[in-house]
Amino acid sequence: MESSLYPLEFKPIFREKIWGGNKIQSKLGFDIGKLDNCGELWSLSGYPEEQSIASNGFLAGNELNELVEIYMDELVGGPVFDKFGNVFPLLIKILDTSDWLSIQVHPDDNLAKKRGLNGGKTEMWYIIDAERESKLISGFKEKINETVYLRKIEEKKLSEVLNFEDVQAKDVFYIPSGRVHALGPGILLAEIQQTSDTTYRIFDWDREDSEGKKRDLHLAEAMEAIDFEVPDHYKTIYSPELNKTKEIVNTPHFISNIIELNKGVKKDYSELDSFVILLGVEGNFDYSDTQDHKGNIKAGESLLIPSILDEISIYPNPQCKILEIYIYLNEEA
Repeated sequence: MESSLYPLEFKPIFREKIWGGNKIQSKLGFDIGKLDNCGELWSLSGYPEEQSIASNGFLAGNELNELVEIYMDELVGGPVFDKFGNVFPLLIKILDTSDWLSIQVHPDDNLAKKRGLNGGKTEMWYIIDAERESKLISGFKEKINETVYLRKIEEKKLSEVLNFEDVQAKDVFYIPSGRVHALGPGILLAEIQQTSDTTYRIFDWDREDSEGKKRDLHLAEAMEAIDFEVPDHYKTIYSPELNKTKEIVNTPHFISNIIELNKGVKKDYSELDSFVILLGVEGNFDYSDTQDHKGNIKAGESLLIPSILDEISIYPNPQCKILEIYIYLNEEA
């Protein structure tokens, strides 16, 4: 009977949202069941209240954190297990927007710890598809202070000081904890983030739900979380190259690379002491490891490669784009 680890696939988790659309079904081809919309597809989740369940091989039916508890460093890597324990440290989502999301901010690790939360929330967005004139908000357009910010909140004119960005497919935005942000309508994207679902809403466009109720705001909680610094640019600059692995984002929380393929490639992870996630964002690909475990991953699905596996082969059908995600923790981490 087989007992060794192998590349793991997972069942998708679908979440209806007040701002959700239909592209996860119509463009990516997922069956969302009886939901009216699907704002979020959780492709890989160790979030304790909504964990991913393995769907292939002899480990099918097991929750992700159960697998971490059983296999520990063999699954996630020694440094990762030492730091995060039995909770898988990243949450991989696909988002589809038909309306503006709330203007919001997330706490960093220090503030989260102070408030008794499991961790902060830093994330990145890879735009899979965007309708014409789609926009998002990332940070402030100029340096302001708390006094100006609070006045704009009171006057309901916060958007006047926010930075709006035009959006198109392949764009990448890094959203560190503390950065005020919001997604506009018409966007389908992949979101890579820390395992946290803590969101502080600052403004929700005076929107009401089906019962005529407005969603709660968290103005006091957000105030301490906001970073008012303004970077030189908000959009991430990167240079993809066909049939090569190119870095997009390198942070203490995760590293994310882009792989664009029109031919097979063999990936060697023998020097990396971490799990690897291969998230399909365009097309689909077949994979196989040295023990002849095989499968197919389409856009929106995640393949979790255990740390103990050194090598995997990827074969596009006939072309694909993949986000390759892992965690690198140096000795000081």
